[in-house]
Amino acid sequence: MNLTMTIFMIMTILSLALVTLSFWLPQMNADAQKLSPYECGFDPLGSARLPFSLRFFLVAILFLLFDLEIALLLPLPWGTQLQNPVETLFWTATVLILLTVGLIYEWAQGGLEWAE
Repeated sequence: MNLTMTIFMIMTILSLALVTLSFWLPQMNADAQKLSPYECGFDPLGSARLPFSLRFFLVAILFLLFDLEIALLLPLPWGTQLQNPVETLFWTATVLILLTVGLIYEWAQGGLEWAE
């Protein structure tokens, strides 16, 4: 037998042994505490219409935008090694300027202030 067939046989035997063992082991008795759903400390049976801060949502969206900006700028060192790096740098500068202007606008409108 070759090595691939041996590994396949070992994996099959081990899988079957573990499945068989799981059926033979005693089942744990589930009580009411174990059967109740748990979702991060919230009551899943309560109202789903909880108040949510709009300012937190705006900051989360800004975080996602700037996180995406970093993901877009990561390949920049490789882009400067192309035949025409001026075009790559132009588009990079355009994205940075656009996001900076958006951040300044958001700051001027008071979207980043938690207390009024």
